[in-house]
Amino acid sequence: MRKLSVFIATSLDGYIAKPNDDLSFLKLVEKEGEDYGYAEFTDTIDTLIIGRKTYDYVLKEIGSSHYDNGERDVYVITRTERPNVGKIKFYTGNLTELVLKLKNENGKNIYCDGGAEIINELLKNDFIDEFIISVVPVLLGNGTRLFKDERPEQTLEFISAKTFDTGLIQLHYKRKK
Repeated sequence: MRKLSVFIATSLDGYIAKPNDDLSFLKLVEKEGEDYGYAEFTDTIDTLIIGRKTYDYVLKEIGSSHYDNGERDVYVITRTERPNVGKIKFYTGNLTELVLKLKNENGKNIYCDGGAEIINELLKNDFIDEFIISVVPVLLGNGTRLFKDERPEQTLEFISAKTFDTGLIQLHYKRKK
């Protein structure tokens, strides 16, 4: 069975976005030539699940090639039907059914890049196998929380912690079975 991983950045106080889906705090740790292991991680995946708001932000700020390299399937979870673009599929169906189908297919691992609604729905169904969380050294005070209330308790196993000279700390955990 394929593994589903979350690779995401959060503020020290647990926010993945400022109000109005503002991700500008991520610029605090931008450094020429440093990707915090992102390229190495994405070499292990061939499928991406992402929320529509996160997708639209990345599309505007970075461009579609960030997700659609022509080699991976991209599922943008949305409530509004849109035509597919290349390997990008705008998915309006049941997330649980999609994840079960994808996990049982052959292939590399699956990556969820947010947003919080998607991650928390996956947590409710115990679908996330691995967490790679980059903690940005800033206290935002409000915005979109990474982990919402009303989800089941889950025990994690520590894999590693890496520190970077930008102040970012990257935590790696896997779900304990």
